[in-house]
Amino acid sequence: MSIDYAEFADIEYLLKNDKYISEEMLEKKIKDKEIIAIRVDESIVGWLRYNYFWDNTPFMNMLYFDENHRQKGLGSKAVSFWEKAMKEKGYTRVMTSSLSNEQAQFFYRKLGYKDAGCLLLENEALEILFIKNI
Repeated sequence: MSIDYAEFADIEYLLKNDKYISEEMLEKKIKDKEIIAIRVDESIVGWLRYNYFWDNTPFMNMLYFDENHRQKGLGSKAVSFWEKAMKEKGYTRVMTSSLSNEQAQFFYRKLGYKDAGCLLLENEALEILFIKNI
């Protein structure tokens, strides 16, 4: 298993599996090192994608793994890699979110993220915002 920034060679996998981002934005995020790839036997099996909340706080937008690579500790390792990278860039706080009907909220709390508010959009489950000092 290895964790590092996504490369342009990963774009086909990412386009196929990440339905929430355009190809143009995906290319920009790869160039800007805002996507972290998780590999097993040199094949990408998941990713962590982030941006910046208020343009000054790293915000994890997505953490995803192929079905057969879930529940194996890869998520914790990917988040740890990201948090360390953000700390090395001088950030002292990171954020993420999860829908209230998703199990991810328990995962983030287990990693030390604290509830920081919520967002309620029409016809959607409550979006819980999480924050963590690093």
